[in-house]
Amino acid sequence: MPEKSEDETAIAAGVTLFAAESRFVHAAQSLAQLPPPGPPEIAFAGRSNVGKSSLVNALTGRRLLARVSNRPGRTQQLNFFAVGTRLMLVDMPGYGYAEAAKTVKADWQGLMFAYLRGRPGLRRVLLLLDARIEAKPADGAVMALLDQAAVSFQLVLTKCDAVTPPQFAAKQAEVARLARAHTAAHPDIIATSAETGAGIAELRATLAALALPPAPSFAH
Repeated sequence: MPEKSEDETAIAAGVTLFAAESRFVHAAQSLAQLPPPGPPEIAFAGRSNVGKSSLVNALTGRRLLARVSNRPGRTQQLNFFAVGTRLMLVDMPGYGYAEAAKTVKADWQGLMFAYLRGRPGLRRVLLLLDARIEAKPADGAVMALLDQAAVSFQLVLTKCDAVTPPQFAAKQAEVARLARAHTAAHPDIIATSAETGAGIAELRATLAALALPPAPSFAH
């Protein structure tokens, strides 16, 4: 049997990770309410209505795990979702709805910035950008905060099923330029669609590389 390629091995690791039960475990509205450190944490950040909850649901294969709202800005707390015992997904409040600069300042220099800067188990922030629209000033403000906090972040495109191939190519080029402009940005950009499942396997593979290793099996 031929050996698997690195990509195939990574995809398989992502499948194994997300085959475990995913469940909501905690919500925090203040630093005092944060759960004790546990498995590595991956935070999902982005403007309101960018599709954070939908992406969490697509990754875990549980359509109703994270609450999806049609009303922008509904999530006002940090919601923690455990993926088995190896990884924690953290759905953060959206930013940039209505008064963008004020929203970023109020939310992201308060609880959100304190969490990002001081959480020992935080491995990476996935900063989601809507493929249908250009990046906004609020996105740039959050990237600057992540640079300031020295928190590694990776840009993830959402709703890629809703753009034409030329629009998609232009968006990829725009986002690549953004990544190069920020010291804390990971160079790899992942394009996804919660509707079609595009990019989900690749994102699972990326997260599996950041999770705790699987428990050893002692087969007899």
